Amino acid sequence: MATFESDGGRTIELRIPAKPEYITLCRLALTGLGQVREIGEDTMADLKLALTEAVSNSVRHAYGPEGEGHVGVRYELHPDRLGIEVVDDGEGFEPGDPSPREGGELSEGGLGIAIIKSIADEFELRSTPGTRGSTLRFVKRLA
Repeated sequence: MATFESDGGRTIELRIPAKPEYITLCRLALTGLGQVREIGEDTMADLKLALTEAVSNSVRHAYGPEGEGHVGVRYELHPDRLGIEVVDDGEGFEPGDPSPREGGELSEGGLGIAIIKSIADEFELRSTPGTRGSTLRFVKRLA
């Protein structure tokens, strides 16, 4: 884990193996940031759900059944917002494709993406089939 400070904000980077048992570490790091900024319980619960969905998608889909790879999570805490970016270097996919692996869970109509979009104030998903990696970024404004 690495921590950086700039422009009144903090950035923390975490890299985990692409295995389900490591998702909890991502949630714990977010909880720690929530205590630094005193993020309310309801907002924190929403952020944990969105983070879990984002990291789970990378863990579940990026590297196939072998799960040999890593997922990077970058937390950007500013006085007025929290940005979270989840990055993998697994197989790329077409974000608008209704059926990338396993029944379309990553598609625009997938439940995980819909949950993240409903929680976030900003949302971005970048990936390209035939290339390596996907990036999902969302931002939540804080009161």
